[in-house]
Order: sequence, then structure tokens, then C-alpha cells
Amino acid sequence: MTQQVAPVPDHRPPVSVAALWLIAAKLTSHLVAAFITPYEFHRDELLYFSMGTHLRLFEMDFPPFIALLSEAVRNTVGVSVVSYRITPALFGIGVMLLAVLIARELGGSSRAQVLTAIAVLFNPLFLRSASLFQPVVIDQLWWLLGFWALLRLVNTEDQRWWIVLGIAGGLGLLSKFSILFFGLAVLAGLLLSSRRKAILGPWPWVALGIALLIGSPSIVGQVRLGFPVLEQMSGLQEGQLSRISLGEHLFEQAIWGPQILLAAAGLVALLAAPRLKRYRLVGWIALSAMVLFAALKGKSYYTGPIHPVLYGAGAVWLEGLARPRLRALFGWGLGIAVVAWGGFVLPFGLPVVPPEPMARYAAMTGITAGTKTNWGAQLELPQDYADMLGWREKAEAVASMLFVAEPRLARERAGALLYGANYGQAGALDLYGRELGLPPVVSLAGSWYFFGPGDRPGNPIVLLGVEPEEIVSLGCASVELATRVENYWAVPEERDVPVTICYGPSISAQRLWELQPEGRVH
Repeated sequence: MTQQVAPVPDHRPPVSVAALWLIAAKLTSHLVAAFITPYEFHRDELLYFSMGTHLRLFEMDFPPFIALLSEAVRNTVGVSVVSYRITPALFGIGVMLLAVLIARELGGSSRAQVLTAIAVLFNPLFLRSASLFQPVVIDQLWWLLGFWALLRLVNTEDQRWWIVLGIAGGLGLLSKFSILFFGLAVLAGLLLSSRRKAILGPWPWVALGIALLIGSPSIVGQVRLGFPVLEQMSGLQEGQLSRISLGEHLFEQAIWGPQILLAAAGLVALLAAPRLKRYRLVGWIALSAMVLFAALKGKSYYTGPIHPVLYGAGAVWLEGLARPRLRALFGWGLGIAVVAWGGFVLPFGLPVVPPEPMARYAAMTGITAGTKTNWGAQLELPQDYADMLGWREKAEAVASMLFVAEPRLARERAGALLYGANYGQAGALDLYGRELGLPPVVSLAGSWYFFGPGDRPGNPIVLLGVEPEEIVSLGCASVELATRVENYWAVPEERDVPVTICYGPSISAQRLWELQPEGRVH
């Protein structure tokens, strides 16, 4: 007769109803923002849409989850700013829910869970990431799922939670390669904590196998394409990341709000507080990941998935203070400060204020880090907002050339080929061109290079974002600057964009791909 093993009693506090209401408030705020936003799709969103329409699951230079998600949205609820903004909002509430569950897993009662929820809700990083159809919020979710699985493992000693950790790692690998830093941090945490002997057992390796299996499309794609991620990371390191100092890395996290104090307290508590001693593993993982990102000069938002864990730990530590008045002072004081700061920077988190008043507000606040580009240049708007302007206008300008303004093009458009100088321009022509009846689009920029030129004859070629003097290699019989598209509020390179027409090119698009793999027409 098989002996029945009694289940381990669940001593966790109940999930806070107030925290659940705060999660509902987050969802509501994103839904309202999606309906009233004065902005259109983001440059990066246009790329992910194109990745979906050119889907090759095991031959993509980026992890394919976002492309699969894009096609799922396109084929179910259709293409609109609202439909594509609701999707990250759902991931965003998943992030907030896991933050609350992590606080609960650390022993936090309703007060700790509510403070954790407030810290996430009023953080502009988590507002912004859940407002854009990008892998950032998806990556945050898988990191937090992994942290939660580890806490469940610690609390229950049920080794099957390694399976959940492996699933989180695999989904993360399908979504964003930064999950590899989580894997390295878990390894470092195991080696630095009292649980190092677990590495000698089978379960961590089972988790690794599951992660590699689920994430295999990302791995196979890299192998088949010659590991383009290495070139992408090298370019990022030499360009955007080379200017980031340790001080800037830390300062940009600090301006997310007073909850940075809660995060700092949480990290110290996980590593040193007797009450949280059993969770040292999670503390070492959090510290290891933060050190890795700081050492590699990573962007501040890379550390985003770690903060909700630290908020939960900090809230639990506050809740355990022996003196009730001190506990109330710190808890209420920090909560009020977080809400006040969150309200002040709310326009930086949710894209609801139109460009001109948003520029005035940004100038009034003096938060220059909020309007700095990835390259360190200063804008009037946050870069994400500037990157959400003018794309339809460019596609409509090209459509006007093809169908109205240029009779010769109207006659020859059956063989025409459209070219976008960067992935935003190519993505705009691809997305809006389906509605406007435009010919197929090609580009040598970024991921578009891997989509290939197809078999379109390409005469004439209409080039968006390319000046006439830059297309010598096409050997055009004649070149015409058809128009220019201007937008003051866009990022600098998109403020004055030419539309150039190449008639009678002496080289085919197919041959161009063989000759110019570096990524631009010249």
C-alpha cells in the first residue's frame, strides 16, 4: 500500500484585496491611455509587426515571441493602436500581480502587498513598458515568474518548482536575450548561497533543458543566421552603451521614484535581515544581476525586472519593524511620497499628453534624463514619444507619389519596389501600405535585411529616407526627389525625410542584397 504524503501547510498570508484593486486600477489606466493617446505606433512596434508578417520561426535574428504575438493580435482583434496597446497592458498587470505574490511569498501581509503594488503602479518605467508593444514588459514578466518560482521552491521544498523556473527561462529566451543574465544570476546566486549543493542534483539541469527546449527557435535562428545577436550587441556596446557611466546607470533608476529607497532596503534585507534569511538565494540573484548590468554599462531599464522583487522584500522588512509608530511613519510616508512622485511624472509614463504641451511639461519639470535619446542627445519630448510620430504621414506621402502626384509612377507602379532607409520607415510602409495599396517593401536595415528582397522586378524604386545623391550604386537612368516629409516633433533623423524615385536601375534588388550586406543603399 502506497503511503500518502501529507501536503505542506500553506502559511502564507492571503492575497490582499486592496492590492488586487490597485492592479485593476493599473489596467484601467492603460485602457484609457490606449483610447485617448494622441500618438501612433512606435518605431520599434513597426519592426515587430514586420517580423510577424515575415515570420520564419526558426530563422529570425531576434527572439520570435513578439512576432508571434503580433500575428495573433493581427488575426484576432485586428490592427489598431488600441488593440496593440491593450496587449502589453495585460502583461503589465501580470508583472504587478507577480510583484504582489512575491511580497506575499516573502511573508508580507496586506500592508506589504499594497505597498509593493503602489511601488510598481506609480513607477514610470512599468507604466511606459506596459504601454508599448515591445518585448520589455514581456521580459519583465518572465523574470518575475522565475523569481516567484524560486521563492515557492524555498518555501515548499517541492523540487517541481524547478520546472516552472525552466518554463520562465524558456519563454524569456523566446522573448528577449537578456533572460540569459537572469540565468547567469541564478547560477551565481546558487554558488553564493547555502543552496549551492542543488547544482549537483538533477533539477537545475532539468530546468535548463526545459528552457533550452522552449527557447530553441531563438537559438536555432541565431545558428542559422550566423549569430547576428553578437553583432547587434557589439554595435550597441560601441554606440548607445559606451556613454553610460555607473553614476548615470544608478541615477536613472533613482528618478523612477522614492521607491528606490524601498528597493535598497529590500536588497539589504534579503542579504542581511534575520527575518528573510531563508531567502538569501533570491537576494544573491538580485545583486548578481544588478552587478552584471552595471559592469556591462547596461541601460537602467535592464534592471527593471529586479525592482518589484526588492519592493516586496523592502515592504516586508518595513512591516517587521518592532516599533509601530516607526513602522507607520516609514510605511505611510514612503507610500505617500511614491504616489506624489508618480503623479508628478505620470505624463512620462503614459503617452496621453500631446507633443506641444508634453514638451512644455518636460521642460518645466527639468527631468532631462526623461527626454534624453539613447545616444545622449537632448530632445524636447521623451524619445519614445518622438518615435511615435509621423509614420503614417510618410506612408501617405509615398502613396500620393504612386497614385496621384506622379502620373508616370501611377502607370509603372505594377513593377515598383518600395525601400525604407531604416526599420521604422520600412515598417511604416509595410503596415500602412497594406491599407493604402502600396507595393511590397524591402530594406537593408537591421532585421529587414534578413527578410530578403523577394522577386519583385523593382523598376522604378521608390526610396523613403534616401537622398538622391546617396543611390549611386543603383545606377539609375534618372533620379528624382519627389517630395520631403517634415515633422518637427519627431526624432532628429525623421524630421525632414526625402522621398526619392529611381527610374531604370541597372542593378536588381536581388543583386543589391549580395553586394551590400552592411545595411544601406549608397
